[in-house]
Amino acid sequence: MEGISTKPYLIRALYEWCADSGFTPQLLVSVDGRTRVPAGFVKDGQIVLNVSAGATRNLKLDNDWIQFSARFGGVSHEISIPVDRVAAIFARENGQGLHFEPVESSEPPDHEPPASSGDVPAPPKGRPALKVVK
Repeated sequence: MEGISTKPYLIRALYEWCADSGFTPQLLVSVDGRTRVPAGFVKDGQIVLNVSAGATRNLKLDNDWIQFSARFGGVSHEISIPVDRVAAIFARENGQGLHFEPVESSEPPDHEPPASSGDVPAPPKGRPALKVVK
């Protein structure tokens, strides 16, 4: 009997540890055809993503998928990462975390992430407004 993978649980635990410790949680992702990230930020087939609460919106750490919205170069992107493509989760400040053995997916590359719930409002149009908070 094949058991449930511990990987998504470990990712969530390390994410909480980073947040509780005041560290910035980061994911190292091995990009494949199912991974939806901005291609311009992928280097050598991998991307490092800041998944802190301040850098993401609507972060969902599910057992099969990690999904959120984030800005890259000022442009909002919808990010979808199969959990099996996460190579590591670690704290940016000290590098502590977990690295995972690469696993080749048995799912076809056209497998899509679950649809986002319809309760997420569309982002406002136009130029974003920022202000300095002291």
